[in-house]
Amino acid sequence: MTTEREAAGPKLTAKGLATRARIVERAAELIYAHGVRGTTNEMLREAAGVSGSQLNHYFPDKESLVLAVIEWQARRILTLHTSEAFAHFDTIDALRDWAAYYISYELACREGCTLGSLASEVMKADLDVREHLFSEFERWKDVFRAGLERMRSRGRLRADADPAQLAHLLLAALQGGLLLAQVAQDAAPLRDALTAAIDYVQTFETTQDSVHP
Repeated sequence: MTTEREAAGPKLTAKGLATRARIVERAAELIYAHGVRGTTNEMLREAAGVSGSQLNHYFPDKESLVLAVIEWQARRILTLHTSEAFAHFDTIDALRDWAAYYISYELACREGCTLGSLASEVMKADLDVREHLFSEFERWKDVFRAGLERMRSRGRLRADADPAQLAHLLLAALQGGLLLAQVAQDAAPLRDALTAAIDYVQTFETTQDSVHP
């Protein structure tokens, strides 16, 4: 899948795209482990197996590299969240399946949220990427919002339910729960946060069978 940023840049061969992707993936790993400031060109060249000229060809500055890493991390998350795995988030059961996935994810207590961790690191760096990072989180939030809007339009949620507000709640519960689970090395904070958030969404569920296709 080619991003808008890649499409807008110079056309790359299949080999060039593979090299660029390898650099981005290794950069994501290094930034997660060492932070934006702690990740040097030398470290990245060694990890990705590229020369300095190759690195500069694909990413002339650190900002362009960090933007690519943000896009890569966000794409992985959005690919999962827009797949059939969670039935488009338009039922309470789908939300609970999503929560169960993260609660049972074996790396959740070690890694936390990869995009959230990246955001924390990026905000410390003197790079003009905040708007792009905000945009990616908005796209993630909008996946929940769209599902909740469908639930409301189909009569599964009351008319006074606010899909945008509830979407913020779900994403915040995931981010906060993952952080606390990572600190505690225990999934309990994540389980409690997501359960409470979805329980609250469920308080807006209609009691009458007014669901229509």
